[in-house]
Amino acid sequence: MGKATPGLIVGEARPWENDGHLMDPFTLIGGIAIVVFGITTHEAAHAYVADRLGDPTARLMGRITLNPIPHIDLYLTIIIPLLMFYTTGFVFGGAKPVPVQIHRMRNPLRSMALVALAGPGSNLLQALLWGGLLSFFTNMGYWEPESRGVMVLQVGIFANVLLMVFNLMPIPPLDGSRVVMYFLKGEAQRTYMAMERFGILILLGLLFVVPAFRGLLHYCLATVGNLVATVTMLPDHVAWFPPLG
Repeated sequence: MGKATPGLIVGEARPWENDGHLMDPFTLIGGIAIVVFGITTHEAAHAYVADRLGDPTARLMGRITLNPIPHIDLYLTIIIPLLMFYTTGFVFGGAKPVPVQIHRMRNPLRSMALVALAGPGSNLLQALLWGGLLSFFTNMGYWEPESRGVMVLQVGIFANVLLMVFNLMPIPPLDGSRVVMYFLKGEAQRTYMAMERFGILILLGLLFVVPAFRGLLHYCLATVGNLVATVTMLPDHVAWFPPLG
């Protein structure tokens, strides 16, 4: 039993859209590196918590690592994101699913929910870390709002907030579905788990066909993004998540 880590990275207008700095080699490489680090940490967190809760499968396969190579999946990480970017303008993909053998865990359903929460939790911590660093460098006057470092950390905050929010949606096989399964029993649980075969198709359909779903996703992103900005005391001119209300 495993899980994937889809992530919608590009598609809607962003504050850095059409900004020449984005194609600057430092900014481009820094942005890619910080996004890859977010995805890699997400997967490593799943593997680490699974190991702590009784299932060493991922650890024995070398998945408790910040080296991105063991987490790369040819189709989910490379082919599908490139294909979708060049055909739709969206980037949708994921890392190699972390193998989890639920029967080896103590209190399997609760343990699976905790394993699932570990990934988004790691992304929230990273968003707060990058937000804290950005707040420090800008509030202390070390960086101007247009500097490359500001843009790289903005990408890091956005990517991690996105990974957290997106993966917590209760659609199998996303992490949120593992949490929902903990609260279901009997036939309801079996029916819900059976949705996993069609989960990615359902997710793509909601993203491309249902505007209200995209609106809900944007609202959740703005809510978490503004929370990160508030907690880390980001100045308004670099806290670019849209205000609510």
